Amino acid sequence: MTSPDQQQQLQQLEAKLAAAKKRGEPKPRADEHYSQANLAWRMVIELVAGLGIGFGIGYGLDLLFGTLPIFMVLFVMLGLAAGVKTMLRSAKEIQEKQLAEEAAKNSPEMGGKDEGA
Repeated sequence: MTSPDQQQQLQQLEAKLAAAKKRGEPKPRADEHYSQANLAWRMVIELVAGLGIGFGIGYGLDLLFGTLPIFMVLFVMLGLAAGVKTMLRSAKEIQEKQLAEEAAKNSPEMGGKDEGA
């Protein structure tokens, strides 16, 4: 059996360990916020990725078949269309998120008011 002094020391040690673990934990991010520049870069990267993938596929097919750059032009245009579509989807997603945040912010303020009477 352990003596009361040892039990007290064990409890103090456990309290110190718990405090150390609490300090070492990363703080949760309550509000993840992206700046406008980050969002713009995301859209640019999506567009360039679509163009690059289209160029790569078209160039590869042209090399494989030995044709003029018809496949390259075709797939660059398809890549551009895919990149623009992805950009528009991202813009819509961002807009919906911002509208939801604004609605959540404004709903407690508007909840008690009767504007119809």
